[in-house]
This record gives sequence, structure tokens and C-alpha cells, in this order.
Amino acid sequence: MRICSLLPSGTEILFALGLQDQIIGVTDLCDYPPQAADIRVVCRSRIDPSVMSSEEVEAEMHRILSNGESPYDLDVDWLQAAAPDLVITQDLCYFCEIDAGTVQKAVEPIPAPPTVLNLNPRTLDEILDSFLEVGASCGVPDRARRLVSDMKARIDTVARGVDRVPSRPAVFSIEGVNPLVIGGHWVTDLLLRAGGRLPQRFAPGCPAERIPWDDVVAAQPDKLYIDLCSSDLARSVREIPWLAAQPGWSDLPAVRSGEVYLIDHSTLSRPGPRVVDGLELLAQLTHPDLFHGHIPPNAVLKLDPEPASSNLDLIGNAFKPWPAAPVAAAPVAVANR
Repeated sequence: MRICSLLPSGTEILFALGLQDQIIGVTDLCDYPPQAADIRVVCRSRIDPSVMSSEEVEAEMHRILSNGESPYDLDVDWLQAAAPDLVITQDLCYFCEIDAGTVQKAVEPIPAPPTVLNLNPRTLDEILDSFLEVGASCGVPDRARRLVSDMKARIDTVARGVDRVPSRPAVFSIEGVNPLVIGGHWVTDLLLRAGGRLPQRFAPGCPAERIPWDDVVAAQPDKLYIDLCSSDLARSVREIPWLAAQPGWSDLPAVRSGEVYLIDHSTLSRPGPRVVDGLELLAQLTHPDLFHGHIPPNAVLKLDPEPASSNLDLIGNAFKPWPAAPVAAAPVAVANR
């Protein structure tokens, strides 16, 4: 098959199914695995959050949509000439990737239009189902079933560990700041499966909706996870001062105890094969006494409450890599004999 993936998670699924040689086009956000960089980019975002603040992204997105434009530039001429057999896209969030309606319109003139597979999972189980959808559409259903079986085994391992916890800490996930956005969809599902406790209104599959800061204060989280969508750790550090300036920040239980974590977005924001990595990571952060070895290097920063309390303008400097690197033991002096 000739496959065009206009969805980063779709690209990751295709690689996990061993179909990378059949991918002929991707987006500029398809950056994992690293080999995806060798595939032709046919869709680019008009907004680069790596160099823009959340406020700037919001303003630019509003400008683009108000003008009736798309936040993405799709190479329609290439798509029609390439005539792929399958195009993978989504309709879950217009911030994240080009929408299925735009893609469907672009491929209509092709004499034998490709199948447009629209993936919109909202929970962990639906993510696993989407792997089966891709496998069936690409003619490799057995591979997809094996992938899902392997992931379910890891999910079950987390579930067995969580069953042993004596209590669940109150957790909260923030996916966007200024405006403030709750970590919704599958993220709420992961938080609960990882052994956390959420306000009842944030059930698995709930929208990643905008919320007032008062919702965070009312939740009184014991652990606060800041996993900003489309943000690496460096950008998340730059956004932290806005949160720290909100009334009641310093009184949150998570802030007082230093249980505030910045999490690299790719671990949680993509409904692809790495979503189980995200579940295991959250399980370790939520119950570090039960889960170990699930946090890769450069994926998490943890708040040190002592320096954070001295100067909120410099609060980004109070976040340190987690788990902390072990301190090297001092050399032991050996007497000459």
C-alpha cells in the first residue's frame, strides 16, 4: 500500500506495525520514531509553539480561524498526484492536526480516491481499538492484534499494582495555560488507571476543555501534572510563571510538598503506541513506592519547593530532572601498605 499519515500518532502506529516502508507522506509534527524524518513532509502547521508563548499561539489561532483559514498548509497538488491508497487523519482537535473534512475534499478529484481513515479515540480502550482499525485498513490485522495484546499485558500489570494501593492521591493534569486547559480525553483515563483520584466531572474521555483557575484550587491536588500539549520541557518551563502567579498557587498541597511535575508532551498527548509508556510513567509519579524504572531521561522535571518560594519570576529554575541523578559516592581513601 501507499500510505499518507497526516497524524503523528498514526505515523507511530504504522511504524509499530512494521509498515514504515509503505508511508509516502507525513506532517512536520511526525517526529517519532526518528526515521519518520526521512519521509516527505506534505502538511505543515502555520503555528510554531516552540518559539511562541501560549498567549501568542492563542492570538494567532484566533486570527487564522477568524479569517476562515486553516492552521495547516496541505500540499494538495502532491497529494492528488501521489494518489495514495490510504490517508490517516483525525477530527478530534483542530489545534493538533489537519481535519478529516479538509483531507476528504483534497482527495476527491483523484480518479480512484484513497480511503480516508479518521482516528478519534477518546479513551485508552479506544486507542487500542484504533490500532486494530489501522491494522485492518492496511491488511495486517494479525500484527495489530499482537501489538494490542502486548500493550494490554502492560496495562494489566499497572492495574494489578494499583489494586494494592491503600489510598489514591488527588491528582490534576493541565494541558494548556493562558488559557488554562484540563488534560482530557485519554489523559483522564490514564490518571485514574495510574492510581490517582480526580474530581468527578473529569471522567475518562471528557473533553480537554478550558477551565477557570478556581477549578484547580477547588481540586486541591496532592500531585499536579503539567503536560502541555505540543510543548517540550523547555517551553513548559517558560510557561510556569503564569501558573505560579495565579491566586492560591502557593497554597496548593502539590506546590507545598513539591509534587508538581512538568512532563514532556509526547509521553501523553499522542494516542499512539507510547500511550502505555505514559500510563507507566504516571503510575510511577503517582505511586513511586510501587512502580519503578518507567521514567526515561529528559521526560520529567520536578518542583523543588524551597527555591520556588523565594522568587516566583524564576520558578522555572526550581524544576529539576526527575528522577534525580544519583549522587556519586566520594572516593574511599586507602592507606598505603
